[in-house]
Amino acid sequence: MDLPGAVYFAGDSPQWGGGVAFYDHTTTGPTAARGYLVTAAQFADILAQELHRIPEPGDPIEELVVAGVDGRHQLGRGRYETLLEVGHYDDRPMLTFTAPHGIDGVEHTSPSAAYLATLRVGLREARGWDVERIAGYFAGLGVTHVPPRVAGAAEAH
Repeated sequence: MDLPGAVYFAGDSPQWGGGVAFYDHTTTGPTAARGYLVTAAQFADILAQELHRIPEPGDPIEELVVAGVDGRHQLGRGRYETLLEVGHYDDRPMLTFTAPHGIDGVEHTSPSAAYLATLRVGLREARGWDVERIAGYFAGLGVTHVPPRVAGAAEAH
């Protein structure tokens, strides 16, 4: 699916090295996205893991997801603490999480080759895009140098 906003890279990930992807729903897109049908509990679990928290049953995020985000809900000021409802699919809300700052509210940083390789595998798998299309998409996101091993790496099995 395509989302109506834009992806940008910021911060410095201790796991990946380099910037990580954030989503700004107020900026012109589109953003190539992939949706998964998960329960409210699963969504809360995924968010807890991204926030480096221990996932727990009955997380208050679960109640929020069930009640409905209704556009935007800010849990805190940290990365991935802003929940967004980005549309509906088969009458189900589509949710994501991102940072409270937008694309112009933070310094951009370059993602690592390993991070780009993971994104590339996802784009190839979900969209069937070839190396050139993926490189063009990355260029549109401001990634000016895609190492050859990322652009043309073999698929992980």
